[in-house]
Amino acid sequence: MAVPKVILFYVFTPLPDPEAIQVWQRQLAGSLGLRGRVIVSPHGINATLGGDLDVLKRYVRGLRDYAPFRRADVKWSAGRALDDGVTTALFPRLSVKVRDEVVTFGTPDEVQVDAQGVVGGGTHLTPAQLHDLVAERDDVVLFDGRNRIESEVGRFAGAVRPDVETTREFVELLDSGAFDDLKDRPVVTYCTGGIRCEVLTPLMRSRGFGEVYQLDGGIHRYGETFGDGGLWEGSMYVFDARTTVEFSPDATVVGRCDTCGTASRDVVDCFDLACVRQMVRCPSCAAASSRCAAHA
Repeated sequence: MAVPKVILFYVFTPLPDPEAIQVWQRQLAGSLGLRGRVIVSPHGINATLGGDLDVLKRYVRGLRDYAPFRRADVKWSAGRALDDGVTTALFPRLSVKVRDEVVTFGTPDEVQVDAQGVVGGGTHLTPAQLHDLVAERDDVVLFDGRNRIESEVGRFAGAVRPDVETTREFVELLDSGAFDDLKDRPVVTYCTGGIRCEVLTPLMRSRGFGEVYQLDGGIHRYGETFGDGGLWEGSMYVFDARTTVEFSPDATVVGRCDTCGTASRDVVDCFDLACVRQMVRCPSCAAASSRCAAHA
């Protein structure tokens, strides 16, 4: 029974020819038989790939041969056991795309990058530094930089969880003044691997948030450090066939079935092919109906 590995990484750096990087990435990952998603933009690269350990190590070595990507912070996690021997089944195929933004906030002209990364972002905090800040200050705000469905199955205790379905909606909420009451408080943003906070924090700072931080390495790095023994509650949503992962067997189930309210960490897609919504739903209710509330 094969158990694949999954890698997650991003690098913000100016890329004058994203199309050339796209061709190279297709050749590199494709020649190794990897599957997953790679996004390339003038601002950098973002990727999640799955495959055998040895093959992924070869990919990472090839990635870091390119000088601008040499500092890539590659995060590793276990896949799930597969009965068919296909170690790349966590992803249906390899997708390498060029886009205007590494993360789609809808603000490509606002994001500035240099060889060191995003310009004007929040101060990076390690998981231990996050604990120190929370212990020292009683006004710290933990701010979830992910979408609603992700925070429903796992989040930091007491975090502000914006009610958004897409990343683009964050800017609209910030501009609306919905979080203006937080502008004079220390705000620590967090997301899965850290990439969304790299963009979110300069957007917040340019809109008047005075003391902005970001959790370095995101929830992924925090879970590696503290597991379920710290401030984190529940499961981490991931963008592959696993859907959610836990940091220990003792993980709390914080999600609630949208139909019956039973505790559940299961996330399912709406059955309607025209609908892209996901919902938390227990196995019993999912068996009875796979439609979201809007299509019930």
